[in-house]
Amino acid sequence: MPTSGYIQVNAYTSNARIPLRDVAITVTASDGTAIAMRVTDRSGKIEPIMIPVPGIEASQSPGSGIIPFTRVNLYARLSGYVQIENEDLQVFADTVTD
Repeated sequence: MPTSGYIQVNAYTSNARIPLRDVAITVTASDGTAIAMRVTDRSGKIEPIMIPVPGIEASQSPGSGIIPFTRVNLYARLSGYVQIENEDLQVFADTVTD
């Protein structure tokens, strides 16, 4: 049974951990189809993005042939900073990936 997992983003500057506002966050499916676009708030955060994923039972049945997670790509852009690209992030049922 399909269910949901979530992606949470916290955007900060290097080791200083100063929050970055107005970072454009894009989450895409593995094929490049856009799933969600958000902009970070003054705390450097976005609301969690819900991702459809296989049910938790898929991870409890290793021989089922069902991959127990959904792969997505995440891109973060802000003028004056290097673009961040995270590909093949794994999102599991009832879990927040950050």
